[in-house]
Amino acid sequence: MSFMFNPYPYVDPKAVNFPGIPADAVKSVVRGNAKIGSQLAGIPGILLLDGYVGASFSELLTRIREANPDTVFFDISEAYKSSEEMDSLLAESLPVDRVIDPILLFGKSVHRELDSLFDPAKLQTLTARIREAAAGKKSVVVHGCGAACGQIRALGAKVAFIDTTPLTTTLRIRAGKVKPLADKETRTLPYIFRRMYYYDYEIMMLHRKQLMDAGALDFYIDGNAVDDLRMISFTELENIFGELIKRPFRCTPVYLEGVWGGKYVMELRDLPKEMRNCAWVFDMIPNEVSVQVKAGPCIFNIPFSTFFRHCSEKLMGEESVKRFGNVFPIRFNYDDTYGGSGNMSIQVHPPQKYNQEHFGEPFQQDESYYCVKTAGSKTYQGLRDDCDVDEFFRCIDRAEKEHVPFDHDKYVNSFPSEAGDQYLLPGGTIHASGRNQVILEIGSYTIGSYTFKLYDYLRKDLDGNPRPIHSIHGKNVLVTDRRRSKIDGVLRPKPRTVREGDGWKEEIVGEHDLIYFSLRRLSFDRNISDCTNGKFHVLTLVEGDEVLVYSKADPTRCYHQKFMDIVVVPADLGEYGIINLGTEPCKVHKAHLK
Repeated sequence: MSFMFNPYPYVDPKAVNFPGIPADAVKSVVRGNAKIGSQLAGIPGILLLDGYVGASFSELLTRIREANPDTVFFDISEAYKSSEEMDSLLAESLPVDRVIDPILLFGKSVHRELDSLFDPAKLQTLTARIREAAAGKKSVVVHGCGAACGQIRALGAKVAFIDTTPLTTTLRIRAGKVKPLADKETRTLPYIFRRMYYYDYEIMMLHRKQLMDAGALDFYIDGNAVDDLRMISFTELENIFGELIKRPFRCTPVYLEGVWGGKYVMELRDLPKEMRNCAWVFDMIPNEVSVQVKAGPCIFNIPFSTFFRHCSEKLMGEESVKRFGNVFPIRFNYDDTYGGSGNMSIQVHPPQKYNQEHFGEPFQQDESYYCVKTAGSKTYQGLRDDCDVDEFFRCIDRAEKEHVPFDHDKYVNSFPSEAGDQYLLPGGTIHASGRNQVILEIGSYTIGSYTFKLYDYLRKDLDGNPRPIHSIHGKNVLVTDRRRSKIDGVLRPKPRTVREGDGWKEEIVGEHDLIYFSLRRLSFDRNISDCTNGKFHVLTLVEGDEVLVYSKADPTRCYHQKFMDIVVVPADLGEYGIINLGTEPCKVHKAHLK
């Protein structure tokens, strides 16, 4: 899993949630730029038109100006710090060391808030100008990221927020339509993405959450289609979120091509034939996906982070919020090498202490692999018992510096893969998925993605560039005593039944002291019941055609889950059931916090 640098421009139409809110109960929905502009132009006094990093403001501002030519406009960016000041501020977060990080992929997480974006003197001057214009009985619009900052919001303004999904934001960055906030310099794409992840995204997600938690929003705008905006009152958005909390739901996946990508998911989900392959499916990586919701006549595509950061306790549970804050602490994606050109890279992730010291991350980067589909495949995990580590490191260095290939199988242990196998990969464990399989990858939450590639077979990426190796970090964190004889049966555990009945059972397929989540498997012929007990559950249908996941309190609150769909059961849901809608027995992979 890596940063979402190059997602395929496709929004999956099958991943739509229908919260069951009657159309006449969603009265505030407005669709179309002209209609939205006209409604906003009619607001007396001050309107703050804020938005997420990827928001495009110009189209709506044009419509407001057409509807009310006397409107006075102010651009909040006038109060931003200079590019030089921002570079100085972010030097700690964006270190430059091309020896240890050749392409400058990693950064350091440092908590900052929206105020860090502004020059206090500039903001004071702008606030005075806005106050003066409003005193003259003019309609005033303040626009841009951060327009609804506390100082200006205190003037007694209405607030509209233009939101964009991570997919939309990334595609606009790649198209040159979005730049880092307050940055007037010409930057490379890798620099922009690194800065976005370690600063812009974080401060704007926090700002959005603070506005919502304070009830300061009046209007929420889905800004993903610049020529087809959709707006809803914040009150009715809250009603939608309140309904989602009471039912199972599915996020909208993001699909990415890759050098080792396969074809299995492409065929299963009927993805665009123009895709070269599908390597990664970000099915439920919290900060990278969205939630599509039918609301009245429209489908709103809402960043999942907008939802989970605002409804944290009801969605994730009180215990999760106490331990991890307002972040969804587990991520889920597929790695598809089925019919692909080769293995994933030989790689390792950092344990907690290393993550904290080097990257400012509060948690370790642990992972796990569950084999969903295999065909003569193998999975790499740990070192061979006879591995000479010093010799292995010398081979890694020669491959990186002199481009000399070596036989990785001489050093890295592998197991034949079978569907249903569960591999645990706590930080420091060397691993890789082999060719010709589909892996359900489940991991811990981090802002960055700390994948230290040790060997990548001297491959180039799909753009013809050498794939980066991070051997220094990798050597620093590799736990060299995790060898086949020590991990078999421990990090590749045997399933253990914890409850069973007539035609059903629940097994623990993966737990470890170093990993904070529990991996289970529900096997059943016709149906099975479960209870969240105040913890969110994430369900993946890994065998079977289709099931119905429903609330026991209200069976109409349900989701029809297809093979390989990943469904979230909110902590507040309580008792729920799963019904097999197919003819063959089903298996559902279940993950939750320990």
